[in-house]
Amino acid sequence: MNRPRVLLVDDMPEIVRYCAHVLKEDYEVVGTAPNGLAAIRAAAAIQPDVIVLDISMPGLNGIDVARRLRLGGCQSAIVFFSADDAMSELAMEAGGSAYVSKSLIDSDLRTAITEALAGRQYIALCQERTEPNAGRS
Repeated sequence: MNRPRVLLVDDMPEIVRYCAHVLKEDYEVVGTAPNGLAAIRAAAAIQPDVIVLDISMPGLNGIDVARRLRLGGCQSAIVFFSADDAMSELAMEAGGSAYVSKSLIDSDLRTAITEALAGRQYIALCQERTEPNAGRS
């Protein structure tokens, strides 16, 4: 059984390593990128099923990366993550399928990817954790 192929994009290597660890059982991490321009090049070369994309990066941020990818015809599902939940709406408008607060990577990243691959939106925000069914949309 082929596992979905994931490209991880974040300028912090420890976050990339942590995400890879969280995803290792269900997904195949086929590439990483430390910034927006490298993400665009990697997405074109690898053509992953899913791009897990940080919003706040130096240079080209994740929102701009997603817009460029979509304009270029990229069909990969895009799952955003960030420490700033105020960016979630903008991330979805830029072509994201899902958004996960960085503090919820362990509990929600796998679900976000699964939902994005199924064509459904998924949003997991930190402040919603106390509500039933938090993050479902």
